[in-house]
Amino acid sequence: MKPFFISIPHSGEKIAPETDWLKGLPEEILMCDPDRYVDRLYQPVIEQLDLLSVKTEWHRYIVDLNRVPEDIDVDSVIGAPHPAGTHPKGYHWSVTTKGYKLITRPMSMDLHNVLTEKYYLSFHESVRNAYDRFFQKGAQSVYHIDAHSMPSVGGKLHRDPGQKRADIVISDCSGTSCATDFTELVISSYKKAGFGVAHNWPYLGGRITELYGNPNGMRHAIQVELNRNLYMDEQTKLLKVAESQEVSRMIASAVQCIYSQLPKIQ
Repeated sequence: MKPFFISIPHSGEKIAPETDWLKGLPEEILMCDPDRYVDRLYQPVIEQLDLLSVKTEWHRYIVDLNRVPEDIDVDSVIGAPHPAGTHPKGYHWSVTTKGYKLITRPMSMDLHNVLTEKYYLSFHESVRNAYDRFFQKGAQSVYHIDAHSMPSVGGKLHRDPGQKRADIVISDCSGTSCATDFTELVISSYKKAGFGVAHNWPYLGGRITELYGNPNGMRHAIQVELNRNLYMDEQTKLLKVAESQEVSRMIASAVQCIYSQLPKIQ
């Protein structure tokens, strides 16, 4: 057994009963920003290696698990600590990356707290439990991949507007969320699998890598973004079946390579 697990926080598509503003929206709006199919692409290698994984069935527009509950503004929550326009794609998405307005009337702070309790805290408890489980079994270090997907071209509000992106973007919060040798192993493994890889551009890492990555505490978290054009039609949001099978195979090759070089728990 090796102290290694994968989290996939943005592939869920289920709408919460409390979020009336999301009900009945057409698929091209609802599927604009989730990491659709990422769970499917990683599932074969998760099963093959019997890896621990942390996923969610819930849509990221409800609460974004790669943010923190304080990432809210008055456009989304009444009484929020931040002014309008500071967190449009924050903890509660008030607008999609394509500019569609999701939240037309801000929710109450009570509802914000309910959504946090029901959909945010349980996921993060599972991530913490994954770390704790390995340390309790005697691991000296724990290694964690947080798996995501990204548009193939940077949008106007991104750091790289109009730029074509690499197949894979590896992000370690500018070297602060994991040891250098783990970053190098992840980069080399995805390259060996056939992906073109970029490091910390255009993404530096999200709140999950910030919250859990602590190399001095022997917690090594790294974010892996996958180019959506490799496996899905970005306009229709439909899976490219043959291409997705090859991408899943390449992901399996990369994860197997990473896993093979990590230490076992004695």
